[in-house]
Amino acid sequence: MQNLSDYELMLLVKGKQHAALSELYDRHAGLVYSFAWKALKEEAAAKDIVQAVFLRLWTTESGYDPDKGKFTSWLLTIARNLTADLLRKRRRDNLGIVHYLREDLERIPDRRSQTPEELAEHHFVKEQIRSAYRHLSKQQITLLEHFYWQGYTLSELAALYNQPLGTVKNRLHQTLKILRRHLSAEGVGTG
Repeated sequence: MQNLSDYELMLLVKGKQHAALSELYDRHAGLVYSFAWKALKEEAAAKDIVQAVFLRLWTTESGYDPDKGKFTSWLLTIARNLTADLLRKRRRDNLGIVHYLREDLERIPDRRSQTPEELAEHHFVKEQIRSAYRHLSKQQITLLEHFYWQGYTLSELAALYNQPLGTVKNRLHQTLKILRRHLSAEGVGTG
């Protein structure tokens, strides 16, 4: 099995040969785990994604087509989709939680030591950020979360979104411009 290509192994997996799936797992589980861990920052969730990816290989009707690209790209696309599904589910489960830009979080003091006036200001800033986020698309919010909160580099985001680096840079620039404009219009500084 070790001498077979990924494509040849996938043909055997479609024929329900466990040894072929095991070989693919040995070759690529580390890559899938690294990808999932980087996105989720949780060991258990990353392991779940690895299991789901290889279960998908076992159960999928459509297989890998070498004419459409490298096996690892196809495998990471499956991992990306499953990870995105999990993140969307988490967002649905956490509706009402506002995601701040780092600089805005640093500006908001600890509530335990706040006076009533400071608490009111904290609430005002929070509402202004929530209001500004309403002007962003889901894709723009996801881009901000990936870049600022999950620590992806622009190059990693380009690979994740399957877009040129310049496109990702431009999307991030435009997203921040929109957010700053709406925060400035509401009198909330962004640094």
